[in-house]
Amino acid sequence: MKLEAGIPVKLAKRIDWQLLLFLLVFLQVKLAVKVAAIVVICLLHWNFRFGLRLKHSRLPLFYPLVILISLVGLLFNGGLSPHYGVVFLTAVGGWLMAFLAIHQIRLFVDRNDEEVTRQTMVVYFLINAAVSLGTLVLIMIRTGSLNPYLYQGQHQLFFVSTGDYIKGVPFDTSVTNAILNAFGVIYFLSRKNAGMVLLCMSVVVLTASNLTSLILLAVFACLLVFGSGREQKSLIFICFFMLVVFMAKISPQNDSYAAEILAKITPSKPAETQISGVGPANNRANPVPPLPTHPGNPDTRRLKESELRNFEVPRQSPIFLFIQAGKRPFIPGPNINNAPYQAVNDTTETRKKLLEFIDNHRDHLPLASSASEIAGLPPGKLVGARQTLEYLKTHPQLALFGDGAGKFSSKLALRATGLHTDGGYPASLAYISPEYLINHLDLYLYYFSRQKALHSVINTPDSVYDQLLGEYGLAGLTVLVVCYFGFFIRRIHGMTALALVGLLGGVFFAGYWFEQFSIVPLFELLFFLILKEQRKYNIIHAE
Repeated sequence: MKLEAGIPVKLAKRIDWQLLLFLLVFLQVKLAVKVAAIVVICLLHWNFRFGLRLKHSRLPLFYPLVILISLVGLLFNGGLSPHYGVVFLTAVGGWLMAFLAIHQIRLFVDRNDEEVTRQTMVVYFLINAAVSLGTLVLIMIRTGSLNPYLYQGQHQLFFVSTGDYIKGVPFDTSVTNAILNAFGVIYFLSRKNAGMVLLCMSVVVLTASNLTSLILLAVFACLLVFGSGREQKSLIFICFFMLVVFMAKISPQNDSYAAEILAKITPSKPAETQISGVGPANNRANPVPPLPTHPGNPDTRRLKESELRNFEVPRQSPIFLFIQAGKRPFIPGPNINNAPYQAVNDTTETRKKLLEFIDNHRDHLPLASSASEIAGLPPGKLVGARQTLEYLKTHPQLALFGDGAGKFSSKLALRATGLHTDGGYPASLAYISPEYLINHLDLYLYYFSRQKALHSVINTPDSVYDQLLGEYGLAGLTVLVVCYFGFFIRRIHGMTALALVGLLGGVFFAGYWFEQFSIVPLFELLFFLILKEQRKYNIIHAE
């Protein structure tokens, strides 16, 4: 439809539609679509002057260096087998695609006026928020509940998992959506755009991503102390209040879940039960007083009238109906102990595949093959990190250049198994290294072949740091710190850019984000945009 003259036309001219389309397509979940997007944009913007230098490089040297490390590691680790050759080339192709993406993003930022790029980002986040809120509305219609976060019907299909469905325009995981909007919160906070800050924060809250919220709160704390004005501090407090209200009123069970996870990470000695008749004998010194019985009962008549009048009665008890005579009676809700309100533990097709795989490799899967849950096992994130360190400790020859791309800890390593739990992969080319099988794959299968409650981001071994250390060794981890984080930190001239880097560094503990091609390109775009805005600001104030 042709836009009318006036404001819509002016707005359309202030948006880079190619950049907007690239973001909408490249940041979404399907790998084939991402590949098509980067190929098309490279053809449209035929420019391969990367500007790589040891000093004042236009782009981070991290991407070409990690490809070089993978090639050196391949020579040290004994070369290629037929199936591993496909895995290795796929890994190199992934790093190359990430490098081309940051190159094209830098071209967009350099070519456009910063106001055009800024308005394009506003439109992107508006579209993402519309999709996220639209998803929530559809869930509300389906459940017939204004708050599906408390809805326990349909075998708890939504309930505590409602946030998992808020995937936004990338249609990836809700965690991806939460992190993208967390970046939006920080960026628009620097622009003092209150509307966009609150909109992005609303999406973060609705996804119910505890890890993202925790990292974002840490960034807020730093901004409050070191780099925010009065207006920004007010917005930060409003964002914090939104999160508190959500955890306390909208989704209190999510609060309990977060506390449960925290207890697993920092275990403490449980307090002795103080209920009468339970636990040590000295607990009986403080028995629980009995509740009064029905007022018609002779035992109740012995209570003083003032005691009965001041007694606080639960609203659903029979005595409430008696005392509140003449008022509208309380009608109890549905019995949530009935079957439709209880979570089911059905064996899905994906779970059947995992269980079948476990049966076929039982001798190599000590965790996954255990008949029951292992008591006291820390969250998968911690176990995975320990596995990586132990493996490199027992194989010191791999410490420098790692075990090899796609061999130990990566999204590609899981995809190459042919289990089809995280993207497709040709079954005829499936590849599993022994070290991945007995470490991170065993850990993944242990958690994700069991009930849904264990399918949490805290139980996945996914981590950028784990990936770089396990597959590219100390060399890979070093170039990440020096040539990626260092590239951005050396160019920082304000707390906003530093907050973006800090947020990225935190979420790198929670996924293989370089392989996702989602949050990293958006971070790079926002950072380059902030640099350009700061450069223009400095020029104006220097004149």
